[in-house]
Amino acid sequence: MKHLTILAAAGLLVSCAEATEEPMAAVPPVSGAAEAGPRPALLPTTRKPASPPLILDQTKATMLRENTGITLQWIDWDERGQVKVTVKENGVWLLSGVQTGSGPGTVILNGVVTEIGSDYFLLDGLVSIVDTPDIGRGCSDRKVWRFGITQGRQYWRLREFEWCDGLTDYIDIYF
Repeated sequence: MKHLTILAAAGLLVSCAEATEEPMAAVPPVSGAAEAGPRPALLPTTRKPASPPLILDQTKATMLRENTGITLQWIDWDERGQVKVTVKENGVWLLSGVQTGSGPGTVILNGVVTEIGSDYFLLDGLVSIVDTPDIGRGCSDRKVWRFGITQGRQYWRLREFEWCDGLTDYIDIYF
């Protein structure tokens, strides 16, 4: 199952890099999904076409484009996953990221950066956590997410900590 999860995550990175103005969000497979019933392969979108982000801090925008990876504490603090920011010809910023560990567990980000400030950025898209910290856990939601820099840290942290099932998830993107 881990190989399927990694393949799904790799597929998200490819699909985001090839996306047009409105990427479709794939839902990764979840262990035990057969018991939970079928899950849709794609989440349809009714959103308007994406536009370039509002950049309020050019230095932070550069730092986001040149980020040094992503972590979810359940997977690993030391071995970071990859985050790719692609700027399309029309100025839209697509962000895709994935972290997998040596054991089960994956975190996936896929969406459009809509705003970048001095201590935050907004991502309109999918955040998904699969098989961590427990096999069978699956959290996935598509909305506008706020990542913020607090207390002089060297990363943006997702500012919704218990958005799924009451567990506190620290998703960090490093600069």
